[in-house]
Amino acid sequence: MDLFGNEVTSTHNFLPKDGTVNYYGKLMPFDKANHYLKVLLETIEWKNDEAVIFGKHIITKRKVAWYGELPFEYTYSNTTKQALPWTPELLELKAIIEAQTGETFNSCLLNLYHDGTEGMAWHSDGEKDLKKNGAIGSLSFGAERKFAFKHKETKEVVAMVLEHGSLLVMKDQTQTHWLHRLPPTKLVNKPRVNLTFRTIV
Repeated sequence: MDLFGNEVTSTHNFLPKDGTVNYYGKLMPFDKANHYLKVLLETIEWKNDEAVIFGKHIITKRKVAWYGELPFEYTYSNTTKQALPWTPELLELKAIIEAQTGETFNSCLLNLYHDGTEGMAWHSDGEKDLKKNGAIGSLSFGAERKFAFKHKETKEVVAMVLEHGSLLVMKDQTQTHWLHRLPPTKLVNKPRVNLTFRTIV
């Protein structure tokens, strides 16, 4: 049962081995999810993401933001970000997913995909700043998008659709053994905001 009285089967592990991925489904009614999407689009300090890949400085169309309980520094793709202080809405959402999962989080990396042409290539969240084998709570608002996992050795692929207002949790050895991605699609013309709640150590 979630906070709004909906049945969720969060105990099912979507991965066949070497990690744990639980999908909680929609955590809130449609109008509440719409409210959060609007607030996040309007109040978050979005910036185009930057990366240094093979010595080349790349600026993406996708926008990102980094928030936390302390001004944590977080380094990925050879760039470093400093966390902004929590907004009231981010604290509300953090409380919802902590109550739902029993996990605790101290930071959140947000992604804004303007439409389906923007996605994310295969990667794992294995940065040294993150708690080893810790949970990452991924909250989605806006356009429904396909999300996929690929085993690093066997190349086995597992995919699902992430709904508006839904929660996905990756934990245990998922980042060690699996890559994940958000494939681009021409079928989606609406924005998606994704919040990945994490624990920085």
